[in-house]
Amino acid sequence: MSADTTVAAALQHWAPRLVANGVPLTDFQEVTASIASWDDWCDAWSARAAVHEEMGRVALGQGYTLSAAEHLKTAAVCYHFAKFLFMHDAARMRAAHGKALDCHRTALPHMRPPGERIEIPYEGTTLKANLRKPCGVEMPRVLIMCVGLDSTKEEMDAYAEPFLDRGIATLAFDGPGQGEAEYDLPIRGDYEVPVGAVLDWIDTRDDLDSSKTGIWGVSLGGYYAPRAAAHHDRLKACISLTGPFNWAEAWESLPDLTRAAFVARSHSASQKEAKDKAAALSLDGIVQNIRCPMFVVAGKQDRVIPWDHARRIAEGASGPVEFLPLDDAGHVANNRTYRYRLQSADWMADILLGNSN
Repeated sequence: MSADTTVAAALQHWAPRLVANGVPLTDFQEVTASIASWDDWCDAWSARAAVHEEMGRVALGQGYTLSAAEHLKTAAVCYHFAKFLFMHDAARMRAAHGKALDCHRTALPHMRPPGERIEIPYEGTTLKANLRKPCGVEMPRVLIMCVGLDSTKEEMDAYAEPFLDRGIATLAFDGPGQGEAEYDLPIRGDYEVPVGAVLDWIDTRDDLDSSKTGIWGVSLGGYYAPRAAAHHDRLKACISLTGPFNWAEAWESLPDLTRAAFVARSHSASQKEAKDKAAALSLDGIVQNIRCPMFVVAGKQDRVIPWDHARRIAEGASGPVEFLPLDDAGHVANNRTYRYRLQSADWMADILLGNSN
């Protein structure tokens, strides 16, 4: 589709993700076909996002709130993918991110089920989160959703839907180095600290049942979630989607765009400094402390994080583990979502809600 090697690499690694997480297929085909170089990426996706945004705002003005939410949610996802790895132009990246936030925030109260923007106290500042509660459940149990290096809470709706459908509330948050926090708070390996703040906040709510809380993580979040589960007994179940066991060990095989994102979001001055910081993101000596049940997904065709990392997480945990290695799946198994999304949601519901079928 393009002679530009950076565009080609982005599509090679992440094309299924865009469609799986809410970009309409025809939009994906048309926008990517129009991009001649990586410098065009952010503007092209922002222009297509604006089409969905306009329809959403028109629908909202006419009182068609459910349609508005769908249009604006699609706009937010397109704006998100405009910025997600666009590291070489901070001004355009921030502008697209701001649009993603605005569209999603406007859509949130009109979604089905509706959502609520949350600010969680954290080390003198706040972590921003989106809480959605399932319909018809007075005090739902909660699934904490840990996003990855280049994902944000605005990308989580497609992942959240199966859990909401099963009666579980979802709390997707931007932790240090992620989304709204990426500019002010650097990535930290001891992710149990921000998750601890999230757990403390859940305890303060009188409309959430904190007696059984689960945690879920995607990509680098697939490291963050097990890391937190190793430190917090309040977490009763953990899902890890193709996460790294040791980020530094994966460093040399990472895509260039991913390394550049880690440099920026770890607030490093160089690749060397970033690689040194990557060593803090490790489950060595920690994984055996995970005693809650785990569901671990690995894509054996993963070109971002070698699938052996997920196997090491699964084999190292001390509690019961459902390990799902997929021979024909890539990173986060986004090309085979039907092989794990519903299955992992059923598994989580069995544990948090005591479902038997």
